Amino acid sequence: MIDRRVLLNYRIDPEVLRRVLPPPFKPKLYAGYGVGGVCMIRFSHLRPRLVPASLGLKSENAAHRIAVQWVQDGEQREGVFIPRRDTNSWFNKTLGGRFFPGIFQRSRFEPRESDSSVSLRIVRSDGGTEIAFVGHVADQLPPTSIFPSLEAAAGFFSLGATGYSATNTPGHYHGMELHSLNWTVLPLTINEAQSCFFDDRERFPAGSVELDCALLMRGIEHEWHSRPDLYLSSTAASLTTRRQRRSIGMPEPDGAANRSEPIRAETHATSVAAGSDR
Repeated sequence: MIDRRVLLNYRIDPEVLRRVLPPPFKPKLYAGYGVGGVCMIRFSHLRPRLVPASLGLKSENAAHRIAVQWVQDGEQREGVFIPRRDTNSWFNKTLGGRFFPGIFQRSRFEPRESDSSVSLRIVRSDGGTEIAFVGHVADQLPPTSIFPSLEAAAGFFSLGATGYSATNTPGHYHGMELHSLNWTVLPLTINEAQSCFFDDRERFPAGSVELDCALLMRGIEHEWHSRPDLYLSSTAASLTTRRQRRSIGMPEPDGAANRSEPIRAETHATSVAAGSDR
């Protein structure tokens, strides 16, 4: 069961976002903007199928996400790219990336909630704030949002159920897919929002990223399904489920010489203390 899920969303200059993403991931656009954000999620009774609910685990988790599209073995795909995951669970931190997809950073979560509001602060192991969010239930999305309606926003994010995470190996990505069995969304007014990832002005120069909207979901019955690992193809132009051997002297992906180092699995050491998950 997903007790609570908050999606904090940003609209982003697509050219800036393209430089942030590791190739061959490309921004998936909506109304001319790239879309990124933070998913803050609390699980209860999380367990493998056929295991009794009483043996399930409870945890707080957060993930920085960017809506992307890519070519995989000749087919166009879409989902989200996940540069960083945080958790308060030793289980997720210890076994993630080994026995199930996703590399997690262990952080402290400070949630406060009521029927009409959500507040969450995520503190890294070095004591810095990775994410801070405060919001309350609203009647509609803000008028500045790129989404014309709540239905349009919910439809866009429902297509991002497949997520691929950075690993410690360039060009290798872990995959997971969320199957939500019910889907009820409420808009949130954003009272406070900070994110180390999206507030990093070296990564996103001033004016290239803006808060767009926030969404709240509660009581979601769901299933997680692992997806095949993806690897950068031998041409670096697409992704494949077949592990590749890259030869010495192989040309870099287009634009690599003009972009910053591609995102890998982030640790707290790579975060800029601007005040705020991934």
